[in-house]
Amino acid sequence: MSNKKEKLNLSGNRGFTLVELLLVIGIIATLAVVVFVALDPAKRFADARDARRTSDVETILSAVHQYVIDNKGSFPAGLTVADIEQGLGVADGTGCSNFSGGCTTQTDACLDLLSNPDSNLTKYLKTMPYDPQSGTVDDTGYTIVRDSNGLVTVRACYAEGTDYISVSR
Repeated sequence: MSNKKEKLNLSGNRGFTLVELLLVIGIIATLAVVVFVALDPAKRFADARDARRTSDVETILSAVHQYVIDNKGSFPAGLTVADIEQGLGVADGTGCSNFSGGCTTQTDACLDLLSNPDSNLTKYLKTMPYDPQSGTVDDTGYTIVRDSNGLVTVRACYAEGTDYISVSR
C-alpha cells in the first residue's frame, strides 16, 4: 500500500503550496505598483491636455492667418490695435481678466472672433476652441495679441507643463 502512495506523488499530481501562491501574488502586486508609479497617469493626463491646448492655439492662429490672407492683409476687428493682449471668448461673456500663468490681458472684455460681423472667423472655425480643463465658451482660456509688426501670437494660459503655450505667426 505504501508503494502505491509513493507512485502517485512521483507521477506529477502535486499542487502548489500556499506559501508558493502567496509569494507569486506578492511579486505580481509589487510589479504592478512599480509599473503604475512609473507611468504616472496624472502626468499623462496633463500632457494630453497640453497637447490639446497646443492644437487649439495652432487652430486659432491658422484661422486668423487665413482671414488675413483672404482679406488682403486686414486683421479681424479687435486685432487692429497693436500690443493689446485680449482674452478670447463671447463678447457678452463674464469677462476675460481672470487669467493665470503667463497671460496678462490688458482689457476685461473678451474678443469675440466668431459672432462679430467685422471679424467673423466662422468660415475658418466651426466653434471657438476652449481650454480642456478650465475654459468655457464665455472665457476660453486663450489670449491673442498682435504686435506693431503684424505678428499675431495666441496663448493658452492654463498650461500645466509651463506657464503658457504660445504660437506666433
